[in-house]
Amino acid sequence: MGRGVVDVDRELAQRVEALGFELVSVDWAGSRNRPVLRLRVDRPDAAVGEGVTADDCATVSRGLEPWLDGMAAMPERYVLEVSSPGVERPLVRPRDWDRFKGEEVVVKGHEVLADRATRLEAELLGLVEGDEPAARLRLQDGKEVTVRLSDIKAAHLLFRWR
Repeated sequence: MGRGVVDVDRELAQRVEALGFELVSVDWAGSRNRPVLRLRVDRPDAAVGEGVTADDCATVSRGLEPWLDGMAAMPERYVLEVSSPGVERPLVRPRDWDRFKGEEVVVKGHEVLADRATRLEAELLGLVEGDEPAARLRLQDGKEVTVRLSDIKAAHLLFRWR
């Protein structure tokens, strides 16, 4: 969507953090005249399964609406949707790779990862920092591999029904 809301994107994370939450992802949908702004938020350092509530989402929504209403770049008729990142929370920032150490994850690559496949299920062992940050993973067969974050197209926590 061609949009003149770059200013909104720039400041959104700071505004969400000022409300006591972490911005996980931002998706724009809708039209130029009626954009839909979809935010997924989390509690910083919350354990898996202890994420945000409906009341938390309402708090973020109410906290952002006055600011969004005052933005010249935002049309008068926009829709703001705030939700939790869900049980299969995406891993989007380098710090997520340490925060969720020990959890099962799904990692999808732009191409084949670790000479295996474009999709891996593994235990997350953490972030390897350096010139090119990488994720350390223990695959289902027990083998440990390192995958550069730049080679990862998408990753999320793996939820298993019990």
